[in-house]
Amino acid sequence: MPTTHNIDDLKAKHADLEHELEAENSRPHPDDQRIADLKRKKLKVKDEIAEMTRH
Repeated sequence: MPTTHNIDDLKAKHADLEHELEAENSRPHPDDQRIADLKRKKLKVKDEIAEMTRH
């Protein structure tokens, strides 16, 4: 059974990735590969959160 602490950690990680994504996008010459990696990581975390809350 997932704990609220684990879900909160994942939500914090998701928010951190969002901030990194915003920072990269605000650079004069954003790195497209880094943006794709951050989006992929963010989606993975979102899927983990959904899986934990489904049970």
